[in-house]
Amino acid sequence: MTEQGKKRSIFELTENPVDLILPRPLKSRGNRVHILALGDVGANVLLGLKTLGAGTVDTIGIYDINHQTALRYEAEMNQIGKADGGDSSLPTVEILQEGDLFSCDIFLFCASGGVPPIGEKGDVRMAQLEVNGKLAAYYGKKAEEAVFQGIFAVISDPVDPLCKRVMEAGHLKPAQVRGYGLGVMAMRARYFAQRDERFFPYLREGRAYGPHGKDLVIADSVREYDEALSEELTDLTVGANMKIRELGFKPFLAPAFSSAVLPVLATLRGEWHYSSVYMGNRNSGAFLGIRNRIHENRAEIEDLPLPEALYERIKKAYDALLQLK
Repeated sequence: MTEQGKKRSIFELTENPVDLILPRPLKSRGNRVHILALGDVGANVLLGLKTLGAGTVDTIGIYDINHQTALRYEAEMNQIGKADGGDSSLPTVEILQEGDLFSCDIFLFCASGGVPPIGEKGDVRMAQLEVNGKLAAYYGKKAEEAVFQGIFAVISDPVDPLCKRVMEAGHLKPAQVRGYGLGVMAMRARYFAQRDERFFPYLREGRAYGPHGKDLVIADSVREYDEALSEELTDLTVGANMKIRELGFKPFLAPAFSSAVLPVLATLRGEWHYSSVYMGNRNSGAFLGIRNRIHENRAEIEDLPLPEALYERIKKAYDALLQLK
């Protein structure tokens, strides 16, 4: 096979990767989901799970440092439903005490020390690493103290490095920690592809890889990969966040649903979706966004034959994640 036609595997990124086995099996129905912090993202994640989680989610526990906020959302969420009472399958929302946060099947970390204001330049996600990293580590330790056996889902930015801080601080199994940030990037790429015929292949056979930020990798096609078009589509996707901010708004609706609500439900249902999983061995590794699913109690990572140029872009993103502390 010529170098041009050479194909690579995502598992070449690391030697002797850990087996991503969950401490206990997931349930396809009747799950208890807990949400920490009801800011812009957390509140919309709650709304999405309340309205879309019937069957998969039985109870949603909420906790916010502002108890008035928790009281507000408990009341409003439990007033959503058919007024004739004909459908009782929507999840019930309950207010939690902090000590009960990890009595659940999946814990959603939506806490943030502050979102950069409108007009902030640069990578606004990475600007949150220092303060959110301390929060993530704190709750990682809380999970360890609670002997948590479920999934710790990181939704706050920057998703991928926060996952590692949670895992290390809480001594959690790599399979227990998952990041939810890549879904919206895949959907933003689809948004642009639907509007420019040059990118139409993405709609059929495109993929997203890597972090939810500047090192994102969008592939216009995994079969007939065009690097120039892929990099152009990547730039459009990465810049979409700032376009909304330039309009004077914080972009949290699409991330809440495309990165969190829908992928979290897909995770619980054992369906393919985008999220960040641990790629590495016990001594070195990073959380990398990729298409995956939970199957037979372990994370199954999509392993497509990757063109050499695409593999090298993914490796560059992975190596950058390894350098983050």
